[in-house]
Amino acid sequence: MAHDHATRTEHDHITRAEHNRITRKNLVSSLATGLVMGIIAGAPIGWFGHRVFYQQRAGQVLLCRQQHLGQPEAELKALCGSLY
Repeated sequence: MAHDHATRTEHDHITRAEHNRITRKNLVSSLATGLVMGIIAGAPIGWFGHRVFYQQRAGQVLLCRQQHLGQPEAELKALCGSLY
């Protein structure tokens, strides 16, 4: 019975070692998968965020230009900035 216990412990140890090796082996593919998923999820979020920021900025510039209507273009650019 003591022999079975020793064999079982050795077998468990080998199983853990194999598990650790498999985990290290799959690390690169796991990181690549996470990167691809991040790009797929992040691109639309980034695009949406950029679009919201751009629309907000455009609104601010147009409102400023309307408030200072009749002033020369150079002065409007200095006061309100540019869309681009």
